[in-house]
Amino acid sequence: MLLRFDNVSLAFGSRPLLDHVSLLVDEGERVCLVGRNGEGKSSLLRLVAGLATPDDGTIWSRPGARIAMLTQDLDTVADACVRDIVEGGLPADSGEVWETTPRIDAVMSRLGLNGAAQFASLSGGWRRRALLGRALVGDPDVLLLDEPTNHLDIAAIEWLEDAMLSFRGALLFVSHDRAFVNRLATRVVELDRGHLSSWPGNYDDFVTRKTLQLENEAKANADFDRKLAEEEVWIRKGVEARRTRNEGRVRALMAMRSERRARRERIGRAKFTVAEASESGKRVFEAERVSVSFDDHVVIRDLNLKIQRGDRVGIVGPNGGGKSTLLRLLMGELEPSTGKVIRGARLEAAYYDQQRARLNLSASVQDNVNDGNTFVPIGGENRHVSGYLRDFLFRPDQLRTPASALSGGERNRLLLAKLFARPANLLVLDEPTNDLDLDTLELLEERVADFDGTLLLVSHDRAFLDRVVTSLLVLEGEGQVQEFIGGWTDYANWRAARPHTPAPPREPASSRQSETPGVHAKESTLPRSRRLSFKEQREFDSLPATIESLENDKSELERAVADPAFYQRPQDEVRRALTTLQSLGAEIDAAYARWAELEALRG
Repeated sequence: MLLRFDNVSLAFGSRPLLDHVSLLVDEGERVCLVGRNGEGKSSLLRLVAGLATPDDGTIWSRPGARIAMLTQDLDTVADACVRDIVEGGLPADSGEVWETTPRIDAVMSRLGLNGAAQFASLSGGWRRRALLGRALVGDPDVLLLDEPTNHLDIAAIEWLEDAMLSFRGALLFVSHDRAFVNRLATRVVELDRGHLSSWPGNYDDFVTRKTLQLENEAKANADFDRKLAEEEVWIRKGVEARRTRNEGRVRALMAMRSERRARRERIGRAKFTVAEASESGKRVFEAERVSVSFDDHVVIRDLNLKIQRGDRVGIVGPNGGGKSTLLRLLMGELEPSTGKVIRGARLEAAYYDQQRARLNLSASVQDNVNDGNTFVPIGGENRHVSGYLRDFLFRPDQLRTPASALSGGERNRLLLAKLFARPANLLVLDEPTNDLDLDTLELLEERVADFDGTLLLVSHDRAFLDRVVTSLLVLEGEGQVQEFIGGWTDYANWRAARPHTPAPPREPASSRQSETPGVHAKESTLPRSRRLSFKEQREFDSLPATIESLENDKSELERAVADPAFYQRPQDEVRRALTTLQSLGAEIDAAYARWAELEALRG
């Protein structure tokens, strides 16, 4: 065991963030902490790092264990060169220069860092890489990552995933990147209304089980409230209560009242829609031999591009590769160095910029949305601004708060509220998922997927890209922009199959076939068919029953661990059950793989 919380409590004012929680983290675990914005996830990491102290309870870490943390805040490090920033993560007992220099060089090389660059001059993504290097260079036993994928490009995220998969210590991280969580997490711990619950498996496993638990919780609450209402009717009769002298029933009612007052209702889910304007013209954007240069640096070179009404285009590439520049070029905020950009007719754009420049930070929350008006016109109806903002999870007491006082996630929700208050037929989103909690992110994904207009999306969120775009513009460096039909996974699979070949250009719309251009099947690596041996045939025949038995055992154990009361059992019993659940999952995967192998041999 590396880390343990015993009965830990922490409050922010009168609001409890942690309410007598317990937590165990073992060596080799990769635990993702999830929960709504403002629930206290970052505060919990600060407790682990020793940057804050609990109001009650104890936090234990194994003696001598090194704990390192990557924070969300990019402005906490003093001005220095990148090498000094990374070197600052070495522990005091790390040894002589000749021992530590190769370690520093290896970390900076893996992250692509220039040691001589000034930290203050870096973009947000490169600052994040430098601070990540600072956290990794000390070879910690416990590594804490708070939204580590924010501001990283996809290549850096994939490198980070590989690095974390080979990390020998324990990993405790907060992330809204579902692909990142699915690849890394061995367990998900949810912080919900001050309480922690543990869910074995990755994020997709957590969603399935959590949905079932919430349904059960809602049913139990409804049953409780119905019983409470019945008892309230009984107690109001008064005379009957006194005549029967049923003091036990009266005490039970008092206890039920106390329990109902103590219940912390789950925060509502954000709910919003994208108001759609009338159709734009068929041509939305057309670029003819466009280039963009800054001094001697070519960002976009000789681009020819057509985007038509209804196209859903993702823009991907390395940080600093020109993704935001391409958006600004298409939107008319930047003139090309050579060539021309033609914009279509009747365009009504909703433009989300990652710098949130379209927010007036000195204005109040409500004035950012309605320019001082009491009502917001939504879908042909006037809605009161407070009701509209409630859909985006803003409390009434926040309406007159300056936007500058909001957290990063709250500012993102406010910008979404501002954008979606106006009809649009063109949705332009530049890194919209940063700082959003998972519930809000998934709702945004649903709404964007349902949008019938034209979409331009810059994102490093691979799951988001897969679900909402149908083609990609890939910025490959040196000003090259390639078109690719399909989502991120299609492109990644094609790239893995042909690592040294650039993505082929998209075919003209008139010549597209029903298949997906640019996505090529790998040559089959399955074994040639033959007759199974007697032993193999017996194994093949028995595998379906084996798989069914394993899945039944797994389902039964999943139902047990989905019950919050399960985690009140002795910690050794909980740990054994979670380990067994992981083992069952691995056995089922292995059984399916063996079945597929024997099936292929049979032909």
